Amino acid sequence: MKQTTLFLIAVLVLGIMMPACTQETADKDILYVGTYSQRGSKGIYVFEFDREALELDLIQTVPGKESPSFLAVHPNGENLYAVYREGMTDDTKNGTVAAYDVHSDGKLTLLNERSSEGVGPCHVSVDPEGEYVYVSNYSDGSLSVYPVLRDGRLGEASDVIVHEGSGPNPNRQEGPHMHSMIPAENGQHVYASDLGTDVITAYQLNREKGTLSASDNQRMQAKPGGGPRHFYIHTTGKYAYSVEELTSTIAAYSIDPSNGALRFIERESLIPESFTENNTGADIEVSPDGKHVYASNRGHNSLAIFSIDQTDGEIELVDHTDVVGERPRNFHIDRKGEFVFVANRNSDDVVVFRRDKDTGKLEFTGKKVEVPAAVCVKQLRLD
Repeated sequence: MKQTTLFLIAVLVLGIMMPACTQETADKDILYVGTYSQRGSKGIYVFEFDREALELDLIQTVPGKESPSFLAVHPNGENLYAVYREGMTDDTKNGTVAAYDVHSDGKLTLLNERSSEGVGPCHVSVDPEGEYVYVSNYSDGSLSVYPVLRDGRLGEASDVIVHEGSGPNPNRQEGPHMHSMIPAENGQHVYASDLGTDVITAYQLNREKGTLSASDNQRMQAKPGGGPRHFYIHTTGKYAYSVEELTSTIAAYSIDPSNGALRFIERESLIPESFTENNTGADIEVSPDGKHVYASNRGHNSLAIFSIDQTDGEIELVDHTDVVGERPRNFHIDRKGEFVFVANRNSDDVVVFRRDKDTGKLEFTGKKVEVPAAVCVKQLRLD
């Protein structure tokens, strides 16, 4: 009887301790960093992020052929997709998109690779339902759609669309330049931003066939010469924000729920009036609480922070935060809204900022890690 009692006590103690272990694991995340193949970059960098200690520990580097510049994590957290400027095959014309298996510790193993069906892939995203992957090819202004197979591999492209047209900037808009494809939360529409033609198209997805279509009223003509680059949809699904690379501006839009069409609300500058040097806008993201939208400045080397009016989607400048580095490209707001990770390409680092959820302002934590030619950061929660 005494031994049985001791055994039961031990079981109860272990049961009480288990949640603490689970909590400890939940305080760690995985950060994936995409890079350009410059200055000794080793490909995709995989870090474990300790939220309490604010430490980033490198646990893996994943070699590829050239420039795994943009990454996307599958909604189920079991796969990651990366676009390569040149693939790991003998296809010299096209870039590629690669599928990776994500292990329980966050490390990656290559599953397969497909041609990007275009030249200069620069962006990849995943359908919220997890059924398709979207790739943007900058150099020839094309976009591609891929079905996701059961094991996370990519099937043959189910649709390829090549844009036509140009813009008023002869140096950057001599032809179409696809820069991003962002799916709506319900997965029905995908917003394609073409820097070369100044058009954002709300493509409608045929989920059975994996094809895209759009009518004229689903094409938003942005400011001529603005160069819409990246796009982010508000947490409510009512509004969207576009960073316009060539004019260093941010445009706010409302979304028609019936067909996904955009309606222009307003446009604001990303840089202070006093700044007269060269600058280009890069990336954009809305905070998880929907209160603020952030955009990165290459030249001013800052993140511009705007508050969002929840009633009409209008924005107001809050602050500019120095990124403690040079030429910030992609950045990522932490899943809890507590941190912001900035990839600084020219200073070869990823910098960690703490975010004030009320004001939206950022404070440098003193933490940064060296990553050659860092251009993209994505996050995965470790369960």
